Amino acid sequence: MLSNIRIVLVQTFHPGNIGAAARAMKNMGLSQLYLVDPRVFPDDEAESRAAGAKDLLAQAVVVDSVEAAIADCQLVIGTSARERSYDLPLLDLETTAGQVVQEASSGQIAILFGRETMGLNNAEMLLCNRHLYIDANPDYPVLNVAQAIQLVCYELRRAARKAERKTLEPAPYPRQKEMVLFYEHLERVLRVTNFIIPQHEGRVMDKLKRYFNRSRPEKTELGMLRGILASVEETVERLTRD
Repeated sequence: MLSNIRIVLVQTFHPGNIGAAARAMKNMGLSQLYLVDPRVFPDDEAESRAAGAKDLLAQAVVVDSVEAAIADCQLVIGTSARERSYDLPLLDLETTAGQVVQEASSGQIAILFGRETMGLNNAEMLLCNRHLYIDANPDYPVLNVAQAIQLVCYELRRAARKAERKTLEPAPYPRQKEMVLFYEHLERVLRVTNFIIPQHEGRVMDKLKRYFNRSRPEKTELGMLRGILASVEETVERLTRD
């Protein structure tokens, strides 16, 4: 289960935090490290802080966007100390770990950690299905990114050990790349039916993405939605032709 969970660091500024994150992950049995546009990598400080986890650094996947890091994931969780209005289910660490471990038996899961100074931005949180917060002192709730990863990985290991003897049903959820295709299809239909008007687009697609990310349609449900959209397209094309 833990092998299907990836830790994604977004635009990490200090290379030492990358090394410390790798060490925290290996301590708890996680192995997938993704780096989105790190300021410096590879780096001697990262290797020094990684200690016995240099193999995780060597295997780290470096990509240039969050979308590339999560394309094949069925569940994406964004971490943030701030309870901003993302319209996403807000989960504590223990609840998150339980859900992640259950779903990791059937697909890839990504947990996103943002920049040291500002965390994840709103556009990145819009890509997530869940918002994870770590319960800390409200007067100073912001953890160092490596410390946060250590806590998350520890809870994931605890949850995995509890679930070892349970038989888990595979979760039939679509991958993120399938959701991207759905959103493109949805936007195309909304434009052709003039639901979205170029001069007054507003934030229709942002709100719809939040809704579907929050509700998380299953594979069969997404297939039905795509079928409805295709039917609308065919009807519009026929009426236009006639």
